[in-house]
Amino acid sequence: MQVEVVMPKMGESIQEGKILRWAKKPGDKIQKDETILEISTDKVDSEIPSPSAGVLTKIIVPENETVAVGTIIAMIETDAAAAKVDTSAPAPVEKKSPAAAVAAPVVSVGPIHAAAPGPRGRNGLRFYSPLVRTIAEKEGISSLELDTISGSGIAGRVTKNDLLSYMRLRAPGQAAGQKFDASIRPVDMKDMRKKYPPPNYEVRQMDNLQQKMAEHMVKSVHTSPHVQAISECDMTGIVNYRAEQAPAFEKKEGFKLTFTPFLLKATVQALKQFPLVNSSVEGDKIILKRFINLGMAVATPAGLIVPVIKNAEEKNFVGITRAVNDISIRSRNKKLMPDDIQGGTFTVTNYGVFGNIIGIPIINQPQVAILGFGAIKKRPIVVTHSDGHDSIAICSMCYLTLSFDHRILDGAIGGQFIEAVVSNLQNFDFTNLL
Repeated sequence: MQVEVVMPKMGESIQEGKILRWAKKPGDKIQKDETILEISTDKVDSEIPSPSAGVLTKIIVPENETVAVGTIIAMIETDAAAAKVDTSAPAPVEKKSPAAAVAAPVVSVGPIHAAAPGPRGRNGLRFYSPLVRTIAEKEGISSLELDTISGSGIAGRVTKNDLLSYMRLRAPGQAAGQKFDASIRPVDMKDMRKKYPPPNYEVRQMDNLQQKMAEHMVKSVHTSPHVQAISECDMTGIVNYRAEQAPAFEKKEGFKLTFTPFLLKATVQALKQFPLVNSSVEGDKIILKRFINLGMAVATPAGLIVPVIKNAEEKNFVGITRAVNDISIRSRNKKLMPDDIQGGTFTVTNYGVFGNIIGIPIINQPQVAILGFGAIKKRPIVVTHSDGHDSIAICSMCYLTLSFDHRILDGAIGGQFIEAVVSNLQNFDFTNLL
């Protein structure tokens, strides 16, 4: 029996995917749930398991092709004895109508460039959906200006999200036909190797995740006026507590107790106290979130990714430790789903794991702040006692850095928030913690 392998739907907002790598070739035997290929969406890269055991008889869509969800991409013969393997090159893929898929926008930064042509109607004019045309007309965007917007939908179609992102980034009074462009534009590898010849140079191609990260970071710097505040924190109490409890905790839970859950718990408590830090901006409106979806930057072999702990305010300390362990493992093993990295309201990054004491992180849009933690180092510190007497003590110290969006967060709120996190860490309540 022939089984169709289709491009899976990885989340409600995901309508297409790019095939990064086939883990099997025609003629290979494969077990059910064994990895058959890796795909990339506009949210995350994932390993896809085989829907059935058998022999991979045909690959229909080659690597580096992007197709809509539901497209047949390969065939598996479940009766290995009857399998007829097609080893010919995959045929070009006819993509589905642009109406079948809408991808998240890719907004870019850099010089002004003309938009890609995009799909055209029979009259030769660029095609726009009625919704896009209605929004453009309402916002006073002319057809000429509309033609300059790069589309992220299939065949370059401009989606509603593309238009809304363009409107957010368009400068007041910006001339028609101009747009802020941050996309990573492809450069011919042969030309680059001629310009930078071996052995003195090595030219590497950015992978899909690196390109997305680059575009997202440049967009963030363009969107938010970044301001930073730095505070130091005495982590001695937490360091001592962790050293005492780590062996029993690992025996009970099956994984190591790290400093990260302490940092996250203290951050959640501060966000409850300063809800404006847990918000986003749309035009002249501030969107306050009554829940805390905490993003946690994780370094993986493929690059940095930010999975989200949903409703972190509802979790106790042990719940946070389990969530941290789960998303860390799944991030490094490419087992995250797109929903795992969406919906974050605030992000924490711990560059201290690499030994760095201070970092200046970039805000993870559309959030308005990001908190970074440096390495915990022992230093001599002046300690003031209750009687006013000073002494020198060896303490485990850590620098915290808050980058925040100066459109809605001023220095007072930024400074008070980071000091609240410091206070929560220095006065951590260990009662019935584990």
